[in-house]
Amino acid sequence: MEDLSYGAEGYAVKLLQYALIRAGEDPGRPDGIFGRRTRKALLAFQRRQGLAADGVAGRLTWAAAYPFIAGYALHAIAPGDTLYALSRRFDTGLEALLTANPGLDPLDLPVGKVVTVPLDMPVVAEEIDYSALLTGLILKGLAMRYPFISVYEIGRSVMGQRIWAASLGSGKKRVGYNGAHHANEWITTPLLLRFLEDYAQAYASRGQLLGVPARALFECATLHMVPLVNPDGVDMVTGALSESDSYYAQAKALSAFYPAIPFPRGWKSNIAGVDLNLQYPANWEQARRVKFDQGFTRPGPRDFVGFGPLTAPESRAMAHWTKRMDFALTLSYHTQGRVICWQHDGYAPPASGPIGEAFGKSSGYALEETSVGCDNAGYTDWFLQTFRRPGFSVEAGKGQNPLPLSDLEAIYKDNLPIFLKGIALSP
Repeated sequence: MEDLSYGAEGYAVKLLQYALIRAGEDPGRPDGIFGRRTRKALLAFQRRQGLAADGVAGRLTWAAAYPFIAGYALHAIAPGDTLYALSRRFDTGLEALLTANPGLDPLDLPVGKVVTVPLDMPVVAEEIDYSALLTGLILKGLAMRYPFISVYEIGRSVMGQRIWAASLGSGKKRVGYNGAHHANEWITTPLLLRFLEDYAQAYASRGQLLGVPARALFECATLHMVPLVNPDGVDMVTGALSESDSYYAQAKALSAFYPAIPFPRGWKSNIAGVDLNLQYPANWEQARRVKFDQGFTRPGPRDFVGFGPLTAPESRAMAHWTKRMDFALTLSYHTQGRVICWQHDGYAPPASGPIGEAFGKSSGYALEETSVGCDNAGYTDWFLQTFRRPGFSVEAGKGQNPLPLSDLEAIYKDNLPIFLKGIALSP
C-alpha cells in the first residue's frame, strides 16, 4: 500500500480509516479524506502499536493495520505461551484459535511455530465500499480463520486482476454462486461473502443457520463461489480505481457516447465497456440485435454485448470455471427488483419450478419466468441452455443501483433462505 499522510485522498485512505475504526480508534466515517480527525486517530493507533507516532501510514503502520482488515493476526509461539494467554492477549476465543490451527496441541505448543490468531470481529466488512483488493483480503482472512475454506483463482480481468473463487463443503454435488457481473451491483459481493463467513462459523461451531445444521449442508454439496466477477468495473464505481488511471480515462471517454447514463455510478460493464452478463452463448446474436436496436452499438457503461460471445476475459473465465465444476445448480446475483428468474427460452429442467417456488416462498421474492435482464446471453441463460440443470438469477433488493450498504442487512435476511436452499435442494 502507498504511504499516506495528511491531505491524502482516495480509496487507500478509506481502507486506512476502516482499519482504524476496527482497531477502536475514531477517524470518522470512511470517506477517503485524510483530515485532522484521521490523523489524530492514526497517531493514537501508532502509539498503541508501539510505532513511531509520525501521522504517516507507511509500511510498518500498514502491517499493523492489516489484521484489522483481514480479521486475523500471526503470532510466533514464545516460551511460556499458552492458548489461554493468547486468547486473553488478543481478546479472542479458544475455540476460534483451535479452529484456525487444526492439529495444534494446546498442551504442547512448539516454540517458534507461527499460529493464526482470529480477532474478535467479523472478517466481512459492512462499513466500506468494496474493491478487488478488499475482496481478496477478506477471502484470505476467511481461509486463515477457517482452513476448510479453499480460495483459488479462476482467471484474470482486463486489467490483470485476479478473479477469486472460494469453496466450502465435502459433498460430491457442486453448486455455484456468483455476484457482481455488473459493476454498480457490487453490493452482491459482501452479500455472498457474508453468507460464506456465517456458514463457515456455523460449521466450525456445529451450529445452525435458520434451523438448518451447517454440518448437514457441508456434507450435502460443495459450494463454490465467485463473489466478484467484474473487479475492474467495481473498482471504478467505488472509487478504488484512481481517476488518473489510464483505464479510468478510457472508460470515461466511452461513457461520453452515452451521456444519459451517469458516470461512474451508472457503469455496469467491465472496464473495456462490455456488459459481462450479455457475453454468454445463449441467443447471443438475438441479444445483439435487441441491444443494437436500443442504441447500444459500441462499448460503454452498459448493454454492449461485445464483439462476440465470451470475448471478455471475465465472462470467459466464468464459462471455463462453470464447465470444469459441472454444477448441479447455480445462483447468479444481481440487483435490484426482488425477483427470481428461473428459465430461458423454454429451457428449464423439471426441478427448477419447485426449487424456485421454495426460494420465492422463503424470501418473499417474486418468481418470474422472464424479466428484463434475465433473458438472452446472460450467465443463467447459458447455464440453463447448456447444462439443462437448475439455474437462477436473483435480482436482490430494490431501489437505484448502486444500492447503499445500509440495505445489506435487509437484503441478507431475505436471501439467507435462498443460499441455504440452493445447497440443500440441489438435485
